[in-house]
Amino acid sequence: MKPLFLTALAASALMLAACSPKPDAPSDRMANPAAETGMPGAETVPPAMTETVELPTVTDILGSSPDFTILVSAIDAAGMTNTLSGDGPFTVFAPTNEAFDGLPDGLLDELMKPENKDKLSLFVGYHVLNGKIMSKDLIGKAEAVPSINNRDMLIDATGDEIMVNTASVSMADIAAGNGVVHVIDQVLVPRFEE
Repeated sequence: MKPLFLTALAASALMLAACSPKPDAPSDRMANPAAETGMPGAETVPPAMTETVELPTVTDILGSSPDFTILVSAIDAAGMTNTLSGDGPFTVFAPTNEAFDGLPDGLLDELMKPENKDKLSLFVGYHVLNGKIMSKDLIGKAEAVPSINNRDMLIDATGDEIMVNTASVSMADIAAGNGVVHVIDQVLVPRFEE
């Protein structure tokens, strides 16, 4: 039994030694010899990351927050979850649950009925633009911009805040893997008849 234990111990030691770095392998200091000299600007640069971090989609961001449950329900009922989980890129102006309190009584309930799915899709789509538009891209501009369903919204960033129609952007530039989310304090209501 003792010889078997010693053999297993020796094999384990060899495997551990094989996994350790080679003593003659170049170190970070060898890759940057100026760092050892104390020369200004010779700081050691950390190794580059080899893994890319995949950002969540706009629907993942909205679905992970308790502040957007009404919007997420509307996106689902409109059949737009797959679209907004796709490649995009999309810019979503996302009203909070509190913003939905400002809608006329009964409007959301009416839109959520199965027979009004087309109107609900228009309603949800009015909060979405094609392309990834960051707040810095809007500063100093005021223009009508078409939503994904070709209904124009007025975006005005010439003042102290970014306005979308009459809604204010309360939190901008929430990065997503397929676009960006801007939180707004009012729900955008499109013209349902063209």
